[in-house]
Amino acid sequence: MHTVDMTPLGLFLSAGWVGRSVILALTLASIWCWVAMIEVWLGHRGLNRALKAASNGEAPALLAGVERAGAEAARLHIAAESVAERRARIAEAMGREAEVVMMRLERGLPALAMIATAAPFIGLFGTVWGIMSSFMGIAASQDTSLAVVAPGIAEALAATAIGLVAAIPASLGYNRLAAALGHAGQRLRHHVESRAVALGIGPASPTHGDG
Repeated sequence: MHTVDMTPLGLFLSAGWVGRSVILALTLASIWCWVAMIEVWLGHRGLNRALKAASNGEAPALLAGVERAGAEAARLHIAAESVAERRARIAEAMGREAEVVMMRLERGLPALAMIATAAPFIGLFGTVWGIMSSFMGIAASQDTSLAVVAPGIAEALAATAIGLVAAIPASLGYNRLAAALGHAGQRLRHHVESRAVALGIGPASPTHGDG
């Protein structure tokens, strides 16, 4: 009676070249998923710390570009510019840099979305291919007993299981981290608005934007 080694290594070694390719791809996708989640989580934590430090009057390195853009915009004096227009211009300059910060922190999210979407289908492909191979083997051996059918089917279904192992954390991680970064991004926008108000009050340099 043929028994199936259900360990990850056993499933990999007992599979054909297509099954092995699927298992290897899903394993790499799972590793990539966790690396991306850790990267995004660390970025989110760093942004929260930077915003907290900025609220305490410190100058965190993560927001240095945002602060520099605001300071440069505040140094520019445009004739006949109202205080509201000056603040809006400063906020726009700081907002562009804030978007750069957020894009850098969110760069791991597309990978999570892709893995969450594609991994189950890659696993399903491996399962379908494995079942087809099992039935072709049954036809060749002319033996339809459960002892012959079950091992091949079990090995084929393992591809779907591995696909779900990669997809479920990616889906949960994407939803959780996207929401967390959304809240952090809102806090960053509020920080930009408050800094623009503060910088808009300060005296402008004699440099004229209208020549």
